[in-house]
Amino acid sequence: MLVSPPRRSLRITAPDGTTLAVREWGDPTGRPVLFIHGYSQTGLSWARQVDAPELAHLRLVTFDLPGHGGSDHPPETSRYQDSALWAGDIAAILEQCGLQAVTLVGWSYGGRIIGDYLAAFGTHALAGLVFVDAITENARHFYGSCNRLMKEMGDPDPAVSIAATRAFQRACVLHPLEGELAESLLAAAMMCPPRVRAAMARPADYTAALAGVDIPALVIHGIDDQVIAPAMAVHLAGMLPGARLEMMADTGHAPFLEHPAAFNHLLRDFVKHL
Repeated sequence: MLVSPPRRSLRITAPDGTTLAVREWGDPTGRPVLFIHGYSQTGLSWARQVDAPELAHLRLVTFDLPGHGGSDHPPETSRYQDSALWAGDIAAILEQCGLQAVTLVGWSYGGRIIGDYLAAFGTHALAGLVFVDAITENARHFYGSCNRLMKEMGDPDPAVSIAATRAFQRACVLHPLEGELAESLLAAAMMCPPRVRAAMARPADYTAALAGVDIPALVIHGIDDQVIAPAMAVHLAGMLPGARLEMMADTGHAPFLEHPAAFNHLLRDFVKHL
């Protein structure tokens, strides 16, 4: 079994009617943490967090983005282009799950979704922000060597998209994942249709929203990330007032999978001091 069964599974309805697959672990009375996965993945990305004893005192919530995993897969390209709709997904989860003073943890594309939420709703419902190898800008120098792979992942030809997805999954980690976890994450990635992947390319301008952040923020980034350049983390931490920057050595694009103990301790200590 990849992870223990969630304490609760439910369907959340976003403002536009899209239903989202949401799962909860941990202590229902603990401080809430909402994990936002990245491009072409699912809430399974956080397998090494939801089962971690050092985080079991927290209320841990994962979900699948629209077009991913067990959530609805709206056919309209516009669903994946609208910042307000991405923001509405997060707001709906907070409201319908009763999450208050929540910490948002956004990985990769999840950083953009945090930006969407901040631009629409601000920080009043939040306690803290954690950006993990996150992207909040479109400038080419903030990306690594995987742009071609991400474009090919949106190709309707299965031979092209599958090969690109496999290569992208390998590029996400410095040290290869093995066994059930690796297989499950690759299978989860293939649940996101190429048309959704292609539709997720959109403008990004979160400068004002990030500069106005008035809650604690933590920026974590793998020094050996091939997908998002470490320069992005330095830039992001500089934009967020008072943010703490943690650059993890010997780590690629997914520190929570590659070095879960170190990542979990960073997250635990950050939430503890909010």
